[in-house]
Amino acid sequence: MKTLLLILGPTGVGKTELSLRVAEHLQSPILSCDSRQIYRAIPIGTAAPTADELARVRHYFIGTHALEQTYNAGQYEHDALELMEKLFQSHDTLVMTGGSMLYADAVCNGLDDLKTVERTTVNLREKGLEWLQSEVQRLDPDYWERVDRNNPARLAHCVEICYATGKPYSSLLTHTVKERPFRIVKIGLERPREELYDRINRRVNRMIADGLEQEARAVYPLRKLNSLQTVGYRELFAYFDGEYDLARAIELIQQNSRHYAKRQMTWFRRDKTIHWLNANEPYEKNIHLIDDLLRSDSLQEE
Repeated sequence: MKTLLLILGPTGVGKTELSLRVAEHLQSPILSCDSRQIYRAIPIGTAAPTADELARVRHYFIGTHALEQTYNAGQYEHDALELMEKLFQSHDTLVMTGGSMLYADAVCNGLDDLKTVERTTVNLREKGLEWLQSEVQRLDPDYWERVDRNNPARLAHCVEICYATGKPYSSLLTHTVKERPFRIVKIGLERPREELYDRINRRVNRMIADGLEQEARAVYPLRKLNSLQTVGYRELFAYFDGEYDLARAIELIQQNSRHYAKRQMTWFRRDKTIHWLNANEPYEKNIHLIDDLLRSDSLQEE
């Protein structure tokens, strides 16, 4: 049976290099499930694969959209499944990687359909990110623990559903898993927390050295777009607006990146189907373990 190998983990853990080596080993392309790397104007702040990395393995969903284009998990589910159907004609196994929990979940399980809920005509996003964060935290604490807190569209959707139904948004999710015509093997990459946090701090410093400030200044006129409501850009935009200095902006990017990694791990830990690997092990050992998992799951299918 055709197989989707999903390599997950928090930001900064080392998914990119492991995915490249696994994809080279399996002779597979890589499908990104990162909700920000899909935008082509912000490669530094989103830690998108470099030109050398893109040359090593064929990638999909990297730098394919302009910042002005709207894109969401529902569209990703459709586009990814359509692409995978074509790629499976020439590959037995496909590698997917990224840190966007909802995008990965959309492909593996499908998204819940709440289109029948009556929607408000009020544009809740106009009330600002802080107001939306406060409302989601108040109305649906469970969803607050796993949502991307810097995504106003997702926060506004939650508030809208809560207002319309009088119930927490999370309580309305059916969690019905859609059938997929391929098997899914999930690999999680982890490191000790203090080591992960140190890697995140150093990666932010490297992004600054690579030109993150200049990249953010180039897109500053578009700062209200949903595509830019993410860690790295929001803090620098506030710095450009005079709210604090560059040193404080860097400190906040590091802090918010660590908080995001913590939320990612909380989300991933709930999925008992993920096989966890130690990122400190040699790549050859982890690839061997992945091969064993693929064979083991294949035998179980038979």
